[in-house]
Amino acid sequence: MEQRAERVGSGFEPFGEHTVNSSWVAVQELVRLGLGEMVDLHVYELPVDYQAVQDILLSLWKEHQPQLAVHVGVSGIATSVTLEQCGHNKGYTRLDNRSFCPASHCCMENGPDYIKSVIDMDTVCKRVNGSNIGITVSVSKDAGRYLCDYTYYTSLHQGQGYSAFVHVPALGGPYSSEELGRGLQAVVKEMLNLLEVDYNEWGEKDNKHCHHKQ
Repeated sequence: MEQRAERVGSGFEPFGEHTVNSSWVAVQELVRLGLGEMVDLHVYELPVDYQAVQDILLSLWKEHQPQLAVHVGVSGIATSVTLEQCGHNKGYTRLDNRSFCPASHCCMENGPDYIKSVIDMDTVCKRVNGSNIGITVSVSKDAGRYLCDYTYYTSLHQGQGYSAFVHVPALGGPYSSEELGRGLQAVVKEMLNLLEVDYNEWGEKDNKHCHHKQ
């Protein structure tokens, strides 16, 4: 019998001019659409709060040990669904919703400058754009040095690279909530397809790798 696998998804609470955060709206649409009966999807609305995010992510990775954590954030300048390839450690000077930022301006003192996801975002992008679902997907290597980037780096570190971050435009810019959900579903499914290929290859070589994120 095939084992059910856990995935964690998150969006953010409102902040600044984003009185409705399209990232959380998109995640809720993803829940409605689903990822298939073999996927246990756990979703969370994250606060725009540096200290709380670190505590929450540590707890989520410890509790669920997901095969993949996919975090979603809103970008005020994006017009496409944007896949972030890496998270950055330094440069956090913008205040959060509690008017706080880390004194060191970094996620982890003495940590690497950046951590890349194990997911090849270029491959995911090409596959989704080639599927003609009416949603444009792009790839970025700069998640913005705010809570999105901070969350991504922290999750990549906790999950040893088994994390992804997706930036979505604000609602209506140009996509509806239903379209954002459909786009998010498409990219997450392609990410999981890539992981399944990797797991199968590793299983043939050395079974000890297979249980780590299941």
